[in-house]
Amino acid sequence: MLFNYKVITNKGETQSGSIDAINIDVAISSLQRRDLVISSIQPADAPNKITKYFSFLNGVKTKDVVILSQQIATLFSAQVSALKVFRLLATETQNPALASILNVIADDLQGGSSISKAMAKHPKVFSSFYVSMVVSGEETGHLDEIFNSLAEYMDRTYAMNSKARNALIYPAFVVVTFVAVMVLMLTMVIPKISDILLASGQEIPFYTRLILGFSTFFVDYGLFLLIAIVVGGLFLLRYIRTTSGRLALDRFKISIPFVGDFYKKLYLARIADNMSTSLASGITMVRSIELSATTVDNEVYKNLLEKTVVSIKGGAAVSDAMSKYPEVPGIVVQMIKVGEETGELGPILKTMSKFYQREVSAAMETLISLIEPVMIVFLGLAVGILLASVLIPIYNVASSV
Repeated sequence: MLFNYKVITNKGETQSGSIDAINIDVAISSLQRRDLVISSIQPADAPNKITKYFSFLNGVKTKDVVILSQQIATLFSAQVSALKVFRLLATETQNPALASILNVIADDLQGGSSISKAMAKHPKVFSSFYVSMVVSGEETGHLDEIFNSLAEYMDRTYAMNSKARNALIYPAFVVVTFVAVMVLMLTMVIPKISDILLASGQEIPFYTRLILGFSTFFVDYGLFLLIAIVVGGLFLLRYIRTTSGRLALDRFKISIPFVGDFYKKLYLARIADNMSTSLASGITMVRSIELSATTVDNEVYKNLLEKTVVSIKGGAAVSDAMSKYPEVPGIVVQMIKVGEETGELGPILKTMSKFYQREVSAAMETLISLIEPVMIVFLGLAVGILLASVLIPIYNVASSV
């Protein structure tokens, strides 16, 4: 590991440079043996004062971990030692945060730690599922196969999550743009037109008076409305961060018409893929379900899986334990039951995972194909009503002149 230092020589001169050592203690001892007085020493990749405050911009993304898993799998397959693997990848990665973590893992390995224990110290990068898979690889001696499985699993998960996220970007952009345009119209355009209509002295239709009322409200109380929305949003965000808030939000997500079915299929695909990958790696059924509960990213399904684990420990079959919950479709319960009876639960879960991944893709395409025309019709009607309510009275004024 490389350290940058500033020292004072026995002649009183100040010098700076870098030294390669296992850890900072070894680096300090090496410099002191040269009769140098150390004024400062820090890792070469330590963040400076500016990057420290903006460290959140250099976080480790899921895509980085996907690529890292693929690289680790390739190097392990080539019989490269674990220490060299992490040292090499630390120098090759373009992400400073990930490079620092890989160097720390390499230092831990050099100090005698196992790979799983070294990775477990960084839970924000390596999930409990990831670490448990590595533990299984260490116990069976098939780390290269485990990292290959992890790379494939994380690649599937990343692709599925990216599709789900991208499917909602376009509708969100259109809605935000529409709201911004409507606010500008009501606060800047309509007030000027209302002065013309009121000055004409003609009777104003009800629908026009309604639009003018909205415009007056936004002009007079728009700032207070904005403050109320921001404060309400902060309180809502704070509530969502609580356990009950997350549960309420996640339950709402799977209850929305059309969108709820999409989310259910997404979570079922995630659970099935996680469990099939865990079982194929030699992890027990109970532990596989526990890991799925930590990675499903939905409080409803997390609670469901945790209760399933309790039932299984009490002697119930997986299919019987899951059949109690309406969030798990009957077809899933039946397939799990067949897997238990035939002893082929892992392959059946893998087939079910592929099925729900296809269902997620199909549901996403259907959702987008439905959202676009509905939004176009709604936006067209809203803009048309707004323009008609203003232009018709203006036309009447012009006609009467």
